[in-house]
Amino acid sequence: MRRTKTTQPLKSKIEVPWDTTAINNAASPQSMPLEQIILPPSQPRRYFDPEALKQLTESIKQHGILQPLLVRTVADGKHELVAGERRYRAATELALTEVPVVIRELDDNAAFQLALVENLLRQDLNPVEETEAILQLLAFKLSLSVDKIAPLLRRLQQERKEAANSPNNVIGNQESASIEAGTYDLVKDESETLDSSNNVIGKDESETLDSSNNVIGKGETEQQQGSSVENSELKIVEEVFDSLGLMTWESFANNRLPLLNLPEDILDALRDGSIEYTKAKAIAQIPQLNERVDFLEQAIANNWSLSEIRQRITEKKTASSTSNSESNNYKERFTAATTKLKKSRIWSDPKKRKQIEKLLSQLEALTSVE
Repeated sequence: MRRTKTTQPLKSKIEVPWDTTAINNAASPQSMPLEQIILPPSQPRRYFDPEALKQLTESIKQHGILQPLLVRTVADGKHELVAGERRYRAATELALTEVPVVIRELDDNAAFQLALVENLLRQDLNPVEETEAILQLLAFKLSLSVDKIAPLLRRLQQERKEAANSPNNVIGNQESASIEAGTYDLVKDESETLDSSNNVIGKDESETLDSSNNVIGKGETEQQQGSSVENSELKIVEEVFDSLGLMTWESFANNRLPLLNLPEDILDALRDGSIEYTKAKAIAQIPQLNERVDFLEQAIANNWSLSEIRQRITEKKTASSTSNSESNNYKERFTAATTKLKKSRIWSDPKKRKQIEKLLSQLEALTSVE
C-alpha cells in the first residue's frame, strides 16, 4: 500500500521516543538560533526533491515554520537536528535567524531510530530510499547489521513456505484435501471435526499431549528450543511492518529486495530522484555499462515515457541482433567459399589462379591492418 495525502500509516503504532506530529508532545516549542543547530554525522535520508523543497521554502516564507524541529542536546552548547531537515534547509535558504524547536534528551540509538521513522512517514521518499530505510530500521530493531537483514527475510520466507508444504501441517493438509474433494462444509463438519481422533484442538488435553497424531504437542519442547529465536525474529519483523502500514514483510521481500540488485548507476539515479522506478528497471536490462549510462542520461534529459524507453530498448536489441546475424553470415559464406575453393579445379586454370592470388593479397592486406 502506497501512502497518499489521505492515507498515511498509523503513526501512533510506531514505538518512538517522540510524537512526530508534535500534537501530543508535552514539551512546548521554543525558539532557537539557527546557528546553534548542527546536522547529524549520519542521515538516513540523502536526497531531497528540489521542487518540493522550493515549495516548502515558499510556504515557510509566507506562513512560517508551523511544525517545530526536533533537536537533542550535544556538546559545546550545540543542538543536533533529529527530525525536520527539510524545514532546516528551507530556513537556511531564507536566512532565518531563529526557528521553533522541541528539545529532547535522546541517545544516539534513539535519535537514529526516530530519524528513520520520521523519514518513512514522509510521502516523497523514492523506492530506494524507502527500502534502505526499512532495512536500517529492521537492523536496529533486531540488533543486526544491515547486510544481514535481506538473508534473514529470505530465510523466514523459506521457512514459511516449507511449513505450508509440510506433511505435518494438519490444517493446511485438511484444507487442501477438502478443496480437492469439493465437499468441504465448515458448518456441517464442525461437530465431526471436533470429535475426530485427528483433531489436536478438541481432543482431551491430556490425550492430545500423548497422541501420535498431535502435530503441535509432539516434541514441543525440542521445537521450542530450536525455533524460539526464529519466532522472535519473525514477530519483530511483523511488528515493524504492521506499525509502518506500508506493505507486508513478504511483499517487501518479494518486490523491494530485488530492487537493490539493480546496477549501481541505476540505483544512483533512483536515489537522487532523477527517474522513476519502473523506467529505471527497464533501462537496467541494457547489459553494457557505457550503453546503459548513455541511454539513462538521454532518458532523463528527454523525459522519455516508459513506453518510449521500452520501444527504444527493443529497437536497440533488434539492431544488435541484426548486426550479429550479418557478421555470422559473412563468416559462414567465407567458410563455405574456402571449402569449395579447396575442392575446385580452378587451380588448373592460370587466369583464374591469378584472380585468386589477387584476392588473397587483398585479404592479407586487410588482416594486416588489424
